[in-house]
Amino acid sequence: MAVEVKYVVIREGEEKMSFASKKEADAYDKMLDLAEVLGDWLATGPVTLEDEARDKMALWLAEQKDALGGILKSGRLPGAEGEEAAVATASAESESADAVDIKSAAKRAKVA
Repeated sequence: MAVEVKYVVIREGEEKMSFASKKEADAYDKMLDLAEVLGDWLATGPVTLEDEARDKMALWLAEQKDALGGILKSGRLPGAEGEEAAVATASAESESADAVDIKSAAKRAKVA
């Protein structure tokens, strides 16, 4: 017989999710707390949302809190910085490749 420890997140008497670790259960519970606050905040906004739509939006925003924080800090979508860095790196590499080609062409001209 095996003994299994389960951490269950219960909200308003309803089992929401169960986890194998306390850390995961606490993180999920914290996310649900954030979703509740976001839902209340969305209710004060200029756009009227049905309760179900507002709850779904609040939960989604809470799930995406890291991306949302990055957007608020940088003013860019996640991944946009990586794309810009990749473009800058590719540009720098092509410029350095051009510089190498110019140097090797100059050396060839001196030899000839």
